[in-house]
Amino acid sequence: MRVELRNINKSFGPIRANQDISLTFEGGRIYAILGENGAGKSTLMKIMSGYQSADSGMILVDDQPVELHAPTDAIAHGIGMLYQDPLDFPPFTVLENFVAGRPGGFLPDLESARRAFLELVGRFGFALDPDAYVDMLTIGERQQLEILRLLSLNVRVLVLDEPTTGISAEQKNALFSVLKSLARDEGMTIILVSHKLEDVIELCDHAFVLRRGRLVGEKEVPCPISDLVELMFGKVIERQERVAVPAGPPVLIVQDLCLACHRLTVERLSLEVRAGEVIGLAGLDGSGQAEFIRACTGLYPPESGVIRINGRDMTHAPYHAFRQAGVAFLPAGRLEEGLIHGMTLTQHFALTLPGKAPWVNWIRARQVTDERIRRFNVKGRPGSPVQTLSGGNQQRFALSLLPEQLKLLLLEHPTRGLDVESANYIWEQLLARRAEGTAIVFISAELDEIVTYSDRILVFFGGRVTLVDDPAHMTASRLGELIGGRV
Repeated sequence: MRVELRNINKSFGPIRANQDISLTFEGGRIYAILGENGAGKSTLMKIMSGYQSADSGMILVDDQPVELHAPTDAIAHGIGMLYQDPLDFPPFTVLENFVAGRPGGFLPDLESARRAFLELVGRFGFALDPDAYVDMLTIGERQQLEILRLLSLNVRVLVLDEPTTGISAEQKNALFSVLKSLARDEGMTIILVSHKLEDVIELCDHAFVLRRGRLVGEKEVPCPISDLVELMFGKVIERQERVAVPAGPPVLIVQDLCLACHRLTVERLSLEVRAGEVIGLAGLDGSGQAEFIRACTGLYPPESGVIRINGRDMTHAPYHAFRQAGVAFLPAGRLEEGLIHGMTLTQHFALTLPGKAPWVNWIRARQVTDERIRRFNVKGRPGSPVQTLSGGNQQRFALSLLPEQLKLLLLEHPTRGLDVESANYIWEQLLARRAEGTAIVFISAELDEIVTYSDRILVFFGGRVTLVDDPAHMTASRLGELIGGRV
């Protein structure tokens, strides 16, 4: 199956997301679509998968023009896409989501669907319970579910937007093995949209690079990563260096904490986090780190134990009390927990500005929004609905909403879906807060990120927690062994 995008153009108001882009994808090959955040990658793939319509241009399948007005049209032509934020139905079970969009009318054959689902789960090495509810899954597990659903619909072109976020190294290896097999043995076309250049080198045959909505180059893969970085940004990007900061007094003290997670129980967790310290939380999805970080901000009640913020017992205090105590939380689900779909950037700041007046000071809100857009280099306007921003710009904007003075900052996957430059920028901002005395606790699926930025590491596995006191002598490979249960 051959797919051609010819002279694709797409604008959102004054923002030109795609400008006269022409690409061709041949069957049996694995392609990468690369570019900085906001370069137009996801927009182009959404046009190809029927989620959005182009302003002009054509899509050809096997040299025949097609019109794609919805994802169902694209799937009917053999094109399916896994979006960075999975499109699923949280109140439904995994199996019910799996059969969504499949032929069979109002009464699908659930037993045959269950057999097909379990067969695909076995091929990928995923651990998904068909009877679990989707709102109990992690973002990584929801991505896994969507991959399986698309394969069950017999797509011939599979587009994956950041598919390795939140899955383990073993699951990634199994996924890549299957994707290579689908391309090599079944002639499928695989298109990977990713910021993980190591994944691109490992998996792909060819890379197209976008910059500011235009196609600026392409490369046969494998090639030096520096070549891809230079095409993406027009320069070589160096990782942000971390300056040592002396630890201050204790900010967070956790004593004998017991957390009942949906798959296991984490028992007798004790930790002391000091001002200016960075603690990385590592572990497979569902190992308890998400519940721990939410317990430390009042969003998840512990079974037992004590949580103290600046010496004050906050064990059963609500989130609002934690906020008043100088604690902030930035979740992984940007449009599900961190931001409000449908609201503009200015409206978000109107909700966060301090003040006791019974009305909104819109002039002040607009001024603050303009200032934060410039300061955090957000590619958007004060009147832009937040969901129209790219994933990286949503992350920058969420960071800009945080209060200036914080005692403790808790983050889930702070650089999820970000390019190298944006990830460096996020950490530049976080390390600046650390230098001012803010304690930082973060979850990441990127082992290099945890090893690079953490003063200490907390590894979660099977209800057990291992503390790594000296990450300077820890490698990503050894950390992976701890995450997998090898002590």
